[in-house]
Amino acid sequence: MVINKSLDEVNLIAALLHDVQTSHGVVFNNKACRLTINKVKQRVSSEGLSFLTKTLPRLGKAFDKALLENTKFDCIAIGFKPYRNTKLPRFLGELFSLVFSPDGAVLPEPCVQCIKQIRLILYLFYKYELPYSHEQEQQVLSSFKKTEEDLSVVNKNLEKIRDSIDVRNRRCAAAYTSRSTSNIAREAKILLSSLFARFDPTDIVPRHGPGAVATKQQLWNKFRWTNISSTITNKYPRDAYFYASLGHVCDSLDSFQTIQEDILPARVILVPKDSRGPRLISCEPVDFQWIQQGLSRAITELVETHPITKWNVRFTDQRPNGFGALEGSKDGRYSTLDLKEASDRVSVDLVRLLFPEHIFEYLMACRSSCTQLPDGSIIVLKKFAPMGSALCFPIMALTIWSILSAGVEDADTRESIYVYGDDVIVPTALAANAIERLESFGLLINRDKSCTSGFFRESCGVDAYKGTNVTPVRLRTVWSESPRPDVYTSWIAYANQLFDRQCFNAYDYIVEKILHVYGDVPDDAMSHKRYPSLREVPLDRRPKRRRNNKNLQRLEYYVYDVKSPSIVKDIDGWSMLLRFFTEGAQSASSCPDGTEGFDSDFSESIPFSVRLYTRRRTSMLVRRWR
Repeated sequence: MVINKSLDEVNLIAALLHDVQTSHGVVFNNKACRLTINKVKQRVSSEGLSFLTKTLPRLGKAFDKALLENTKFDCIAIGFKPYRNTKLPRFLGELFSLVFSPDGAVLPEPCVQCIKQIRLILYLFYKYELPYSHEQEQQVLSSFKKTEEDLSVVNKNLEKIRDSIDVRNRRCAAAYTSRSTSNIAREAKILLSSLFARFDPTDIVPRHGPGAVATKQQLWNKFRWTNISSTITNKYPRDAYFYASLGHVCDSLDSFQTIQEDILPARVILVPKDSRGPRLISCEPVDFQWIQQGLSRAITELVETHPITKWNVRFTDQRPNGFGALEGSKDGRYSTLDLKEASDRVSVDLVRLLFPEHIFEYLMACRSSCTQLPDGSIIVLKKFAPMGSALCFPIMALTIWSILSAGVEDADTRESIYVYGDDVIVPTALAANAIERLESFGLLINRDKSCTSGFFRESCGVDAYKGTNVTPVRLRTVWSESPRPDVYTSWIAYANQLFDRQCFNAYDYIVEKILHVYGDVPDDAMSHKRYPSLREVPLDRRPKRRRNNKNLQRLEYYVYDVKSPSIVKDIDGWSMLLRFFTEGAQSASSCPDGTEGFDSDFSESIPFSVRLYTRRRTSMLVRRWR
């Protein structure tokens, strides 16, 4: 069966609407379903996919805002036609009527399943990775520059706070009340000083990151040093941190003496995100990245094991924040806060204000002070580290946690503050004060995504209402009629998510498309999670070829799997030894975003190899026994 590609998105929405009709047939009957599908076809025909990627999500945001703020919903304000004498939209109005009264107020007992279905339809294509325009690129760059300008004003305020808590000016410091910003800063600094009391910033194992660097070396060339900044070597000497041993230094004496000590700028690049625009990433110089990775890993290990922070600040597991969102939605006891441009608004002066001096010195030693924009211009950075620096995430999280925890004497309240990057959970009684605190230090709260009232909460990918998970399926990867590894794995995942939500018409539609392009596909009854598989597949469409692997004592099928192409590169012996010392002790795994790393299959089957690499952002769809 050949499927018309131009109608893929509309047909998927139609299948999803039929699922809604199946589960809510009393109010959303066959006639309502047919009229709604016709309306979608009409709007997409006249507006294009922007109806699905922009217009419907705009309705969804207004819907969420009414739920979390208990404000009256008004579809007219966002350009949707209402039912007569109501503020509810005609589009999906039958479902909206089970959530809101005619005047737009939230019902005392709204239908949670309707909320789940409405959000599923409105947000399905919100993050669809369609091409973005040049104007959107310029908006991202303009926002980056404007944040730098805003930090100039913020830094003046931080300077006043720093002066007020200076121990040499006790009279000035004593004049502030216990709730003053200066006292919060002082107590936050005490918390971070306690955290780092026994931390040695020189006890690190540096290593290279998986991504691109400002100096554009491939991974196998990163171990040949041509430039090491003097700001780094003041704290991390070359012979101790950039060479495998003193023998390496002696054998590389000629190159050792010719290494430049110039401070090279970082480099800003724009990477695809979704139809709303690109994401801005700062590529660090290779010498800065080398030390940043080691220091970041040491700080992460400290924070996740130290009694002060191990239950409240996390970097590797976001499930506690998701659970907190579910719990907070039950009775409103917990609120979720989302920070806007959080990584770009943690300024150098804020880090200097809060972190102990002996830690700040080492953080600054491996921090890029300037970055080069795509047009070639160079700007001096007032932020501590943009996204792309290995230290951006841990320093941002610790900054937020210390400000919120400062001065909180009640143990239960302090233990109820959870931070994962810029996703924050606090007791609702503390929410208003938390917002005021964070913004007094130059951080900016995204009020549209922060949930401090009502029963709607969202944090770390979990959306919840009254204890029910109402997280929608959000499609990202654009469907292609040609076999592609990213499309294969992504759309199998989308189909499984829809199956789990009992959207069987939409599931069947996607499965039909997958089987048409890729042939027989395994299902969960055959798989032990060794390869991508669907929840259910007709018996005649499962892979036929199978064998019994006597060595592993398991039944294997000849199926599609995703594999990163391997590259074998020989570098000089000392560089290979340096790589072994810094990476060999840790398990090698491929990065989820396709950046440079190791093939997961190789890491499972053969020992660590200093010659083996994988090509960045590439993968292959191959058939093999699994």
